[in-house]
Amino acid sequence: MPFVKKEYFVENEIPAFLWLMRRFRLSQGEAQRVIDRGRLLCEGERLPDKAAKIKGRVEVVYFQPASRGRAPILTTPDFYVFDKPSGVLVHPKKMTSPYSMLDEVRHYGGRKANAVHRIDKETSGLLLASRHKEAERFLKGAFERKAIAKRYRAWVRGRIEHPFGVSAPIIQNDDYGPTKHKVFIDSAGKGAQTDFFPILYDPVRDATLLECRLYTGRTHQIRIHLFHVKHPILGDPIYGPDYATAEAYLEKRLEPEERWRKTGANRLMLHAYSLEFVYKNPYYIVSRDDFVDAACEICPPQLRAPVSGGWKGTERP
Repeated sequence: MPFVKKEYFVENEIPAFLWLMRRFRLSQGEAQRVIDRGRLLCEGERLPDKAAKIKGRVEVVYFQPASRGRAPILTTPDFYVFDKPSGVLVHPKKMTSPYSMLDEVRHYGGRKANAVHRIDKETSGLLLASRHKEAERFLKGAFERKAIAKRYRAWVRGRIEHPFGVSAPIIQNDDYGPTKHKVFIDSAGKGAQTDFFPILYDPVRDATLLECRLYTGRTHQIRIHLFHVKHPILGDPIYGPDYATAEAYLEKRLEPEERWRKTGANRLMLHAYSLEFVYKNPYYIVSRDDFVDAACEICPPQLRAPVSGGWKGTERP
């Protein structure tokens, strides 16, 4: 478990944030966030506010990374790049969450290292992490300014032979009664543009590997745009299958074989393939994971076969 609790004894009364700053070498803002998140207990009780004082037995809950050996594929003095596997969170959702990519980020980079963007749990691929606060501010700002170009790859249902674009506004769903979709295509939503380029067609699975270029960063943008044009991503349990399947997935009772039958894969077949940006130097970083042959592993063993046949487009349109 990455979060651990350690007990201390404070002999003389002292403001809680000041004790944290001195004991753990934190800034005042970092110490106050520990208190705000309920990670400092005095005599077993959470502190009422940041100005509280402590004395006696105190407990501190803190993140202790537990690496599983997934080393960064690129290391610079300012940032790391990791290849995140499908099924792993970027950040723990709660203190009881198991392994996440933050374990690797902090294992290699220390307490001040941090992931600077998010990737959905089931999406695999490149994750950028800062090594210090200055890099974190710059890289998060670069994502907000759209100064970092992200390209994804996706296996989708059906045969696609020509590049195409989708320009369709996206709105958040506020009623999960009739559908489990998190977002919809709606004229009242925010503008969104995605371009798609076919790379490879697999006739065995009747599936096309696409490169996806985002020009906006809406929630589930690639997924909803591909669903909108009737080429949903293989393995997508929300955008594509029926309501019962989506509900079963969200309630963690959808069996792998049933998911494969309903969606074509046992995971979301979306991969963060490349990052391109400038940080002191220009960088173009490509994932090392082989997503072309990933389709071999997304169906039951009796149907597994190498991806082959069909036509093949350019690797970098």
